[in-house]
Amino acid sequence: MSNINLIDSFQEFKDFKNIDRPTVISVLEEVFRSMLRKKYGTDENCDVIVNPDNGDLEIWRTRKVMEDGFSEDDDLEIELAEVKQIDPDMEVGDDYIEQITLESFGRRAILAARQTLVSKVLELEKDEIFKKYKDRVGEIVTGEVYQVWKKETLVLDDEGNELLMPKTEQIPADYFKKGDTVRAVISKVDMINSTPKIIISRIAPEFLQRLFEIEVPEIFDGLITIKKIVREPGERAKVAVESYDDRIDPVGACVGMKGSRIHGIVRELKNENIDVINFTNNISLYITRALSPAKITSIKLDDVTKHASVYLKPDQVSLAIGRGGHNIKLAGKLTGYEIDVYREAGEEDEDVDIEEFSDEIDSWIIDELKAIGCDTAKSVLSLSIDELVKRTDLEEETIKEVVSILKSEFE
Repeated sequence: MSNINLIDSFQEFKDFKNIDRPTVISVLEEVFRSMLRKKYGTDENCDVIVNPDNGDLEIWRTRKVMEDGFSEDDDLEIELAEVKQIDPDMEVGDDYIEQITLESFGRRAILAARQTLVSKVLELEKDEIFKKYKDRVGEIVTGEVYQVWKKETLVLDDEGNELLMPKTEQIPADYFKKGDTVRAVISKVDMINSTPKIIISRIAPEFLQRLFEIEVPEIFDGLITIKKIVREPGERAKVAVESYDDRIDPVGACVGMKGSRIHGIVRELKNENIDVINFTNNISLYITRALSPAKITSIKLDDVTKHASVYLKPDQVSLAIGRGGHNIKLAGKLTGYEIDVYREAGEEDEDVDIEEFSDEIDSWIIDELKAIGCDTAKSVLSLSIDELVKRTDLEEETIKEVVSILKSEFE
């Protein structure tokens, strides 16, 4: 119909991934009607027909045949003498219907219309992407890594939509390269400068929850409920679960036979240590379970200040605190109580694991001492300062400080 390719625009967009065909056709009709209004002053007497299958366009204009000299509006009426030259059978009062070709609008108008069409369809596309993902916040999405930058990674979903995963939303051990497949949860969707910005996350608790729903059918079916999830991404997570069916062991179902269910989740989270515990309204029992794998001797609770004093045998303190303090920190977040750990008073000659001093002595110093076989407080104190300096790479001042800390434990 036209060499200027206006209709090619329809061919480009009629199968657009996020816009249905009727919507695109309505946009096309509006663009053409706008052209008609500019050219003829009105589009009331025009029919625009778009073939949804092949993009063919037809525009028909209807005008009333008037007696010569009685036509008041050339856009709506045509005089008999003029119409007789086209169709001799026409009479006064007839409707004269003519087809309008695209060429009649002129090249400039067609190019402007094409630009308007492309702009409107892209705008619709952005709106549709925003609506689609706004309703999917909290869902898992799988995409392909397209670009890796210093502060964020660009991921494309299966329809080519752009998803952004900031470095702050990645597990510390995550390492991606172009072409990798990645799973994450949709955490935030904003419209910035008329462009949708979709943020995905691998550190959100919702990501872990969705992974459990995928791996554990009982959770997906609602037989087991996840009450709360707390995470130190890449390090440790605690998941409190509850079953309303006494026949179902919620922890066993989540872990699976020989850990079959939870292993897949652990691998996805770069070997994050996941503790699954039974939820209970008994706070003392809940805190005891939350501090697993440590075995607690007794607990004192202050429900007003939400504070718990936990007493353990010396060899259980380091287990309760966990590497980097992650275990006790997560237990506090899970239960809502501030937890303080105390060593139970033991026999005078009872030794203490050197790891239990990790809150006072740097981990690299502890590693140095363990490397020479000193893994308890008394094993360190049994050696002289000169001997410790000679056998380790530690400075004398550092050794003296460590010895002082260890001695105070037994005073």
